[in-house]
Amino acid sequence: MTLRPDTRALALLGLVMVFWAGNSIVGRAVADSIPPLTLAFMRWTGASLLLLPFAWTPLRRDLPVLRTQWKAVLLLGLLGIGAFNALLYSGLHYTTATNALLLQAAVPALVLVLDRMFYKVRAGGWQVAGTVASTLGVIIVVFRADPALLAALHLGAGDALVLASVVVWALYTVFLRLRPQVSPVSFVAATFAVGVVSMAPFAAWEFTRGLRIAWSTGTVLALAYVSVFPSLLSYFIYNAAAARLGAARAGQSITLLPIFGALLSAVLLGEALHWYHALGMAMIGAGIAMGLLALRRQQAGGAPAGAPLEGEG
Repeated sequence: MTLRPDTRALALLGLVMVFWAGNSIVGRAVADSIPPLTLAFMRWTGASLLLLPFAWTPLRRDLPVLRTQWKAVLLLGLLGIGAFNALLYSGLHYTTATNALLLQAAVPALVLVLDRMFYKVRAGGWQVAGTVASTLGVIIVVFRADPALLAALHLGAGDALVLASVVVWALYTVFLRLRPQVSPVSFVAATFAVGVVSMAPFAAWEFTRGLRIAWSTGTVLALAYVSVFPSLLSYFIYNAAAARLGAARAGQSITLLPIFGALLSAVLLGEALHWYHALGMAMIGAGIAMGLLALRRQQAGGAPAGAPLEGEG
């Protein structure tokens, strides 16, 4: 059976969330071995070097367009590559996984707000309901369906860094519509390069403070993983899915992160799965299904994905 293009895009976004959940696990695992800003710099340097042989010819062809629209390339590179990763990795050094997961669950709602603010895109009822359902599903998973854990939530400096990364990622998702009309390889390579250049001074600052990588087989494997799966592969897929589904629906996929994080922790770390994981997964799945229904109703009305609905704006 052939999947519809929008269903296939959602399935690929699920794969991206698996890779990004693994990125959070790896980031926490090497927190004492790789300084956070150095990790971000090494991640994008590795991804850029791996991509360069494939991107060289498209980049040469698309260079005039990239030069003309350099402001959009710079903005998206600074947001999605540089600032987001620096803030997230730094925050993971000072906050708990529970807090970080809860804060990342704010991405879909924030994308809806920013989409409305900057582009007058007003979400329909199904889209709003889907975002609410997915967010509630995340809260159930993160707090184990226990109101006492929610009441005991404490936010600190690390949480502020993670929250800042959430705002940055929501902005990146919304502003992806500004990307130049060039090949995906050229666009990703250009934004990766912006990320590398922007992170280099911060990595150098860590080095001068004596914060160095503790080289081992584990750190090498960690750097290889973050360079390939949550970077090189995931950004191609996420950007393409955002173009297909619109910013709000692509952003909603972030709610899958805690589910895949729990599954990976069970497989890799032997942690147990509980009934609240199943309940949260069901609500997140229902929320994404509502978003897909909203997309199909919108397309049936003749509007492109991510565009204002009839009578809006």
